[in-house]
This record gives sequence, C-alpha cells and structure tokens, in this order.
Amino acid sequence: MTVVNLPAVPRVLIAEADPWSRDLLKEVLLNVRCDARLDLCADGQQALEWLATNPYDLVIVDWELPGVDGLNVLRSVRQRKRNPPLPFILMSSRNDSASVREALPLAPAAYLTKPLNMEILTHRLQDLLLDAGEEVTCEVPSLAHGMTLSVYLERRRERAEGAPLMTDVQLAVKRSLNPNGLDLSKLEDEIRTDPQVTAVLIAAANSAAQHHGAAVQTLSQALHRLGTGQSMNLILGLALKRSARLSDPYLADYAERYWDLSLHTAEYARTLARLLDLDQARCYCAGMLHRLGDLALLRCLQEWKQAGGELDDQGEVGEALAEFGAAYGSALRTRWRLPLELRQLIAATYQLGGGVYSREALVMNMAAQLARLTEHEGIEELAKSRTARLLKIGLPELIRMRKK
Repeated sequence: MTVVNLPAVPRVLIAEADPWSRDLLKEVLLNVRCDARLDLCADGQQALEWLATNPYDLVIVDWELPGVDGLNVLRSVRQRKRNPPLPFILMSSRNDSASVREALPLAPAAYLTKPLNMEILTHRLQDLLLDAGEEVTCEVPSLAHGMTLSVYLERRRERAEGAPLMTDVQLAVKRSLNPNGLDLSKLEDEIRTDPQVTAVLIAAANSAAQHHGAAVQTLSQALHRLGTGQSMNLILGLALKRSARLSDPYLADYAERYWDLSLHTAEYARTLARLLDLDQARCYCAGMLHRLGDLALLRCLQEWKQAGGELDDQGEVGEALAEFGAAYGSALRTRWRLPLELRQLIAATYQLGGGVYSREALVMNMAAQLARLTEHEGIEELAKSRTARLLKIGLPELIRMRKK
C-alpha cells in the first residue's frame, strides 16, 4: 500500500523491549528515511503515553512488550478512529493462524513475524514512508561551533557505536547460505575475526530478551542462542550504520594494525589454552575483543572528519588513542554488559592485578605479550617472566608458537 500526502519529515515510534532489536529497527528505518524523527521505547505503557501526546506518521510495535502488550497498543490506537488510520506495523514471534486472526480485525499495515525478514520490512517501510521512486538523502550534521576534538571524543565515549567492520558481512552471510538456510558453523568461520560482530552478538545473546541459563561468552554460543534469523539480521544491520567501514586511508591503516594485534593475541591465546587444557573459545574471544576501544575510537575520528573536523595525521590520532582508547573499550564493555568473566580476561591482556590469578587470565596476559613482541625483540626475557613461570611455559614452547 502506498500512502498519499506523506509528511515532509515523518515521525515514527518504535516500541521494542530488546535493545539490540530496537537498534536494528532504527537502522533499517533510517536506511529508508534518514531524515525521520524517531522515538524509541521499551514498553507498552510508554508507547501509549507518547501516542497520546505526539502526532506520529508510523508506529512499529512488538506484540510481546512488557506491561501493555503490542496488540493492546494497536487496539488503543484504533479506538481513536483517526482518519486516515495511523499506519501500524505489528511484530511478533507468534506465527500461528489464531494470533494472525486476532490481529487482522485491527487492520495493521503489516503483521511481521520474528525473526524479521529484513527485505520484507524494508519494502514495507518504503511503501509507507516514500512516494514511488522517491529517494531521501541526508548530510552529515556539522560540528557545533568551537567544538574541539578532545571535547568531541569525551562526549562520544558513552555513545560510541563500537568498532568499524573488518569483514564484508554481507558477503559473509551470502557465503554461509545454503539451500536449507543459514549454516551457523560456516557463518562463524566467516565472522570470527571481526571484533565488532563478535561483541555485538555476544551482547545481544545476553540481553534480557534472550537471556536464559549461563551467560554467553563466545561467538559460537551467541550464534546458537540467537538462532539463524536473528543472527543474520543483527550482522547485516551493522553494515547499515554510519561509518561501518573506515573510508579514510590513514585511519584504516591504524585499524588494520590494531586488528592484526587482536588476531595475533587471539591466536596465541587459543594455542596456549589448548596446551593447558583451558577454554580455547573464550580465550580466543577475549583476545579478539581486547582492542575494541581503540577501533571504536578510530571510527569516531572518522565521524569527526566527516562532520567537518580537522585531524593532524601526524600526531593527533596517536594522542587520541593514548588518551581515550582504553576508556572507550571500558565504556563499551560495560554498556553492552559483556559477561564479567570475559571482561576480566580482556583486562588481563593489559596487566595482572594483585592477588591470585586464574590460569586463563595468565594465558591472556602471556598471549598479549607475545603479540606485542616485534621481530627484532628476543623472546628469552618473556620466557623468564613471572607469567611464564606461573604457567610453566618455557622458551621452547614460546619459540614454537612464534614460528607458527
């Protein structure tokens, strides 16, 4: 259905309890209408309050909202008898015919079952928010007058989107598809070296909407808890975000170096864990995520440049990384609620605190030291270190790992 007399700038309400699904919906909608004014909430009561006070052009609501559910939100909207009816997309994990029959008399513009089919959702949004053949483009907002890089980075720290993508996620998903659908094992092989994808999937798998049982601490666990549809949607949604890939060559070169350091740390951690009969997957994951903050900062530096900010390639990038990199990583891991055990392993890559250390923490510390060694540095001193002594890892084992 094509809506006539579309507003110049549509206002849209999205009500979804799961923060990662809510963020995905936001990105898909902004990809269709980058100029849309969005209101986001997590429960039905808040949705009803906003609907009572704001003139919306589209409402997207999940049936399974806490408190007032999405069907009752739709019922309340229809009782107001607006003419023409307010376009309302109802989402639900219920795909049975009885649920569909219950919703249809309330005339939703679409009833979409979860996990969402992103292509169908996109087409629905285009029908509802764009005239035929219309395209909307938006300029990147410019910086506030007098804004300095230091102030900008400090303000962005709590709102940073995370690291840039280091893999082509659309290609990764495509290569993991087969006639029977998405192969999670193949998908894991495709994306396991991407810190941003790994962190987001683990965070999403541990969100309130998904959480049951023990905390998810590895990429494989996250994929299986989320399932094929939700995993694919979240991964593809990452590619829609602003600055998902670094286009600035200088910043991209920095990112490659930090990514390479993450890869080496992860591989060393997995090898050491295998030698010591520890959790290889969790150690690998911790290694992959330990430079997430530095990569996130580089993404914010690109956004600074896109907004009109200047950047002295010779010094400011290094200074910004030194000042803000660790803080960005800590803020992301806390805001995304990564499991405490995983965060402790990541912290061990930088230093070992006082007291008794777990063997996995020692492994991470040793792996990070190995990864930071340059070609011209000897490995003998590392073999004499306290970490090596506690792990009972000698020079021959370290030399073999360095040669691989």
